[in-house]
Amino acid sequence: MMTTMKLRHELTFDATPDEVIAMVTNPAYWDKVAVATAAISSTATSESSGDTTTVVVDQLQEVVGVPGFAKKFVGDSTRAITTQVWTGSSASYVVETPGKPTSIKGTMSVSAKGSGSVLLYDLDVKASVPLIGGKLESLVAQLFTDGLGKEQSTGAAWLAGDH
Repeated sequence: MMTTMKLRHELTFDATPDEVIAMVTNPAYWDKVAVATAAISSTATSESSGDTTTVVVDQLQEVVGVPGFAKKFVGDSTRAITTQVWTGSSASYVVETPGKPTSIKGTMSVSAKGSGSVLLYDLDVKASVPLIGGKLESLVAQLFTDGLGKEQSTGAAWLAGDH
């Protein structure tokens, strides 16, 4: 039986929701995140049509420190194509990994929190691998969460003026 792991993670910023949305829909921000996460390559685009903005980040990441059971599934590098479709303060969020048995789908949303904002990732992590799918999902969720830590610090610096 294939399972799906729930992943919910908040990033907090000392900025308004509009400033956070402007940041996460700006390709230059994702270029900075790519540097922070040591991406091998990365291309970010943003296109708006009406009240919808679509952000696509196509990135190649080196895979480091994965356990032996996962190595044959994830390889030495992973291409991740992330698509965010923003309408207002929320977006659908999909990460595709061509040729790999994993995917991430869900939503991102930005809301006011105290004097700042919170960027909430509410995701389902799926690994289509019999028997070890749950372990692989846990690994993917951990690697993704590690990347969100770098996204948090990059975003804080961006909002403080480091563009």
